[in-house]
Amino acid sequence: MNIDHIGIVVKSMDEGIKQWTEMFGYSQKTEVVVNTRQKVKVVFMHKPDSLMIKLIEPTDEFSSVFVFANKGGGLHHLCFKCSDLQYGVAGLREKGAILLVKPQPGEAFENENIAFLLAKNNLNIELIDTDKIAAIIP
Repeated sequence: MNIDHIGIVVKSMDEGIKQWTEMFGYSQKTEVVVNTRQKVKVVFMHKPDSLMIKLIEPTDEFSSVFVFANKGGGLHHLCFKCSDLQYGVAGLREKGAILLVKPQPGEAFENENIAFLLAKNNLNIELIDTDKIAAIIP
């Protein structure tokens, strides 16, 4: 498994994009995509020779990141890419990770399955097995 991206919760997508562009030199890789299952909007930011950043904004008060965003947001998860999602989930669970969100389609990944797990030290892990990313800006 390798780190694919870092997820950052923001209160405002526009302010988050501006911060990552102006402060860190990142560019917007995708359009904003709404994930209806998790009640968030996401956008991927990229920079040559660096990890991708996924900015996450809650869409409403029922989003799992709503309270976190209203407290200022910040680091939410590390996303690891594996070769097979089911095998990756099983392997992490064998090593003590707790399954938070079973594999389900993720709109930001063209509805390829994603999963979330929690490991020791409150490490929130998103797990994917795809190269697909929705709404890439040409």
